[in-house]
Amino acid sequence: QGFDTVEANLHLGFPADMRDYTMAAQMIRYFNLTGIKLLTNNPLKLEALASLGIKNVERVSLEIDAHKENTNYLFTKKTKLGHMLIQHKLQH
Repeated sequence: QGFDTVEANLHLGFPADMRDYTMAAQMIRYFNLTGIKLLTNNPLKLEALASLGIKNVERVSLEIDAHKENTNYLFTKKTKLGHMLIQHKLQH
C-alpha cells in the first residue's frame, strides 16, 4: 500500500522498531568486555545498550551510496529513525 518501513510497522500496531538488545548486553557482559565497536548508523542501538549498562561503545559508521533502489529506504531511516547518515550520500 506504499507504506515505508516505519509506517508499515505502525499501521500493523507495532512500534517503529521492536528490537530488544537485552541478549546482546548479556553476551557482552558474559565475555567481560570493557568496550565494543558497534557497526551501526542507528543511535537508538547505542542508547539501548547504554540503558542496559553497556557504556563504552564506539560507533563505526556503515555508509553506502544511495541509488534509485534504496534512496527512499535510507531517507526513511534518516528522517524517521534518526540514523546518522552522511547527507551528501543521500539525496531525496
